[in-house]
Order: sequence, then structure tokens, then C-alpha cells
Amino acid sequence: MGRPVTLMTAQWGDLNLEELCKLAKEMGYDGLELFEGAHFDAKKAAADKAYADGIIATMDKHGLKTWALATHVLGQCVGDNYEPRIDGFAPSALAGKPEEIRAWAIDTMMAVPAAAKNLGVDVVTGFLGSPIWAYWYSFPATSDEMVDAGFKRVVDLWTPIFDEFDKHGVRFAFEVHPAEIAFDYYTWERLLKEFGGRKTLGLNYDPSHLIWQGVNPTIFLRDFIDRVYHVHMKDAAVRLDGKAGILGSFLTFGDNRRGWNFRSLGHGDVDFEDVIRELNAGGYRGPLSVEWEDSGMDRVYGGAEAAEFVRSIDFAPSDIAFDATMGNE
Repeated sequence: MGRPVTLMTAQWGDLNLEELCKLAKEMGYDGLELFEGAHFDAKKAAADKAYADGIIATMDKHGLKTWALATHVLGQCVGDNYEPRIDGFAPSALAGKPEEIRAWAIDTMMAVPAAAKNLGVDVVTGFLGSPIWAYWYSFPATSDEMVDAGFKRVVDLWTPIFDEFDKHGVRFAFEVHPAEIAFDYYTWERLLKEFGGRKTLGLNYDPSHLIWQGVNPTIFLRDFIDRVYHVHMKDAAVRLDGKAGILGSFLTFGDNRRGWNFRSLGHGDVDFEDVIRELNAGGYRGPLSVEWEDSGMDRVYGGAEAAEFVRSIDFAPSDIAFDATMGNE
């Protein structure tokens, strides 16, 4: 139906913006979901309109636009409990300094909505982090009070940031994802309630993170369609062979022994026709953003194939009932 087909740029961070724009256009994309830290600097874009205009001009030169900005690793640093892997998301000078990392992340996230307005977008995708992800398996026993405190901590940390989003008319599209405070149906449902149904917070819908957990991506989308502010097109394949478990066995992504892996679009188990039908029924007209992750496939081949796949599956809803013309009159 002609929704914009965009490319999430996190997995292409080794290319500068000029190089990526050229390649993305050649692969068939309409635009980019720009990843903070790799393809734009939030604080600089917020403070310097000329810098933001330069990013827009670079994309315009290649016939590309942006409808959303991505702040996933930045947001993770806001709400996470510190552990050494977080060091890779923050400036190297802050390594091993948990509170300094959090302060840097909050300060930068506060600049994101102004950056978004200067870049001409009103949706920001990302993560919130989680103080309680380590408790997901209830041994040692996880008390209700511990879970309650974790949700409250996320609300306390993010409420001032969302206040800044509201000042600029920008919405935050959260990606339900393992290692986040909301990682499945019921945790997302609870998160909405914890924020009092605040409209600032919506979804960056990504079916790949649901299907391997056993959550039906179509049912999830139908029930929360009113909160879908952005869509990631990403696939995953579950291949339980009696040896590998659903938890991944500490095998790296792409290892064929894993019980599941991310796959390039159309090569996994997500029913994207059902996804499109639900988006059509719910009136979503925004971009379909390919987050390309497949360690077993050449990324340029996969990226181009993915853009073509999205266009082939993105059909328009009907404007007439199929049996409307069967009468005598």
C-alpha cells in the first residue's frame, strides 16, 4: 500500500551516513531510522539546527527521509542495573562508573526530543532498561515487592524524560524485548498501567522478540494496536531439535545449534501477512522499518532482499466488501 520502507541503521554503524545513504538507496529503501551515536549525535542535533539540517540534506541528496530516531542503547543505560556489558554503550571514559553512565544517559535522552524536532520527526524508538531483568526466573525466589520496586524505579527514571518529550510533541516507541522491564504480553500490559496509560509511551512493534518466547505476535498486535507508533520488520526462526533449548545455551547469534535465531525477513517463522492485516485493520500508516539481523547471511544481499520482501507483502486494505456487488440491484 506504499508505506515507507526504512532501514534501522544500528547494524550498519561501521558506515558513515553518506556511505549508508548511498547503499540504502541502492538496496531499495525510502529512508533511514537513524541510530543515535552512530548516525546522529542527539545533543548536537538538539543544540545546532545547522548540524541537523546537514543530516537532512545528506539524506535528501540520496532521495531518503527519516520518520524516526533510534535510541536503544542510550535508553538501556537509563534504566538498567549496571553490569560490565553496559560499558560498551557509554563513552569509554565512563567505564566502570555506574552512576556516571546513568547520568550521561539521562542527560542525553533529555536532549533527544529537541533533536527529533530539529530532524523533522515526532517518534523516537528505543529501550527503557530494567533493574529487575536478572530476576526473570524466580530462583532464588523473587518477591512481589522486588518486582514492584523495579517497575517503580523505571517510572521514576523515565517520567522526567517523558515530560521533556511532551514539551516537544514527540512520542516514545518502546520495543518490547528481553532484558527490558517489559519483555512480553503481560509485562507490557503492566508497564502501561504503571505509567497511568500515558500516551507519550507507545510501541515500536517487533514480532521477532515475541515469537521465540511463544507469544503470538498477531494477538499481541491486535490487542495493543492503538499503541503502535512504529514498526520493526524483523524475523526469527525457532528450531528446537532436542538438544538446544529456547534460552540459547550461551551460543552466539547465528550459531546453527541454537534453539532459535534471528533471520532475514521471510526466512523465519513470523507470519507477516497476518502482521500487515492487523496493521491495516488498526489504521497504521507509518513506516515499516527493517531491522536486519541475520549472522548467517551477507547483509547487503539480505538488506536488499528484505526491502523487496516488505514491498511485496505490504498490501492495501480493501475499500469494499468482497460480496458487496452480489445483489440484484
